[in-house]
Amino acid sequence: MKCFAAIDVGSYELTMKIFEINSRGDIRQIDHIRHRIELGTDTYNMGKISHERVDELCNYLLEFKRIMNSYKVDDVKIYGTSAIRETENTLIILEQIKLRTGLTVNVLSNSEQRFLHYKAVASKGEKFETSVSKGSALIDIGGGSIQISIFSEGKLITTQNIRLGILRMREMLSDLQPKTKDYAKLVEELIDNHLYPFKNLYLKNVDIQNIIVVDDYISHIIQKAFSKDTVDAEEYKVFIKRFKEKSAIDLCKEYDLAQESASLIPTSALLLRRILKHTGAKRIWAPGVSLSDGIAYEYAENEKLVKNRHNFEEDIISCAINTAKRYDANDTRNQLVESIAMTLFDSTKKIHGMGNREKLILRIAAILNDCGKYMSLEEAAECSYTIIMATELIGLSHAERVVVANVVRFNKTHFVYFDDISKEETLTKSQYLTMAKLTAIFRLADGICRSYKKKIESINASVKDEMLNINVICDDDIVLEKGFYDRKAKLFEEVFSVKPVLKHKKKVMGI
Repeated sequence: MKCFAAIDVGSYELTMKIFEINSRGDIRQIDHIRHRIELGTDTYNMGKISHERVDELCNYLLEFKRIMNSYKVDDVKIYGTSAIRETENTLIILEQIKLRTGLTVNVLSNSEQRFLHYKAVASKGEKFETSVSKGSALIDIGGGSIQISIFSEGKLITTQNIRLGILRMREMLSDLQPKTKDYAKLVEELIDNHLYPFKNLYLKNVDIQNIIVVDDYISHIIQKAFSKDTVDAEEYKVFIKRFKEKSAIDLCKEYDLAQESASLIPTSALLLRRILKHTGAKRIWAPGVSLSDGIAYEYAENEKLVKNRHNFEEDIISCAINTAKRYDANDTRNQLVESIAMTLFDSTKKIHGMGNREKLILRIAAILNDCGKYMSLEEAAECSYTIIMATELIGLSHAERVVVANVVRFNKTHFVYFDDISKEETLTKSQYLTMAKLTAIFRLADGICRSYKKKIESINASVKDEMLNINVICDDDIVLEKGFYDRKAKLFEEVFSVKPVLKHKKKVMGI
């Protein structure tokens, strides 16, 4: 039995959940402590968190530490989200927390944060799988932004971050509220201004049946009001009309929420109503999970206490494929490049020492490798880099996305060494070496597929006597491929001290 604490340093609340996790993988929550602290108000208004807020945060964390000691917690994970991620003085705050409390706060990128929420929902098992088997939108509502992830036929097809967080909206409209008699209409106009472009770009060919909502307020209210976690959209629309009839303070009392949350509840309710309007969804599922649940699930995964109930890697691949389609990628050639890259990766394991995660990153690079040609044929590599860096792939960390983007960029452009790239990217030396190895392998795969004709039938490769022998089987000549091959092979030889040799073999008839 493990006792584990998950702490979420959020935009408007500090939360700790304590769990018991047994050897069968059962995760049981045994305590839940929340403190109101609007770190996001400082970040979104002033750009940095004040020392008064830091004092308040450290005092609460010390209280959490005492509670953890009373439970004899075996391990703890503490994550900061957008309020800490977006502040100008992030490193100073993290150091202050460590010096004053002895606790280390790790800052999640947006994609990492949303992935933990996603894992928490997916941990619900069959209900999640049933929900996403039809068109569904997972709406993750935070203080700084919302994440909308669209599923079709059980596959994640896109995910987009929109700066419509409930705390950010409140701060954006605070000066305008006294000037209007209909604040709700003002909020809805702001929401619609962001949702119309999303609808036009991503919902044209998707029939959304279900909304899965992850948030701190509306999920709780739905479960409390309806005594269930699933409601029809029409039921919800009728229900929230009461929000205009009652004060937010009364709603907090009725649904057992902290009164400090009063100013955020109507905004959350209006946001969900407008999402229902734009998507046309028929049902809402509010599983009542939070970031802390996702943290606990991932911890149990890493400790080998639970097995994945959902194939998250397939979601990343599906999202990448749909992104490539959006930019009119050459599917036939990309699939061939991907296949050859996977063969080369598997054939060179002894010299590169990388594992399945790196193989996935290489696969994503192959899928997205020519998306930049949609913007510019001349600057395709740089455009591909820009597109990948601007495209969130839930399940990849920010650092992994940087690696993917650079593998694609350096496939076509001059390779940059660590001292120079570290001026523009936040890669560690280890991450840089991974990127260099993957780029070297990917250059070979792309070189073998130099022509846009599908010439190659198959390849096999093996390492022997400091040489990588690559046998290309096809009936057509590969003069073009051989002509560019030496240039493509130089980085591989530099990175691995192994010389790649390309050999052409005719396909044997009847085999």
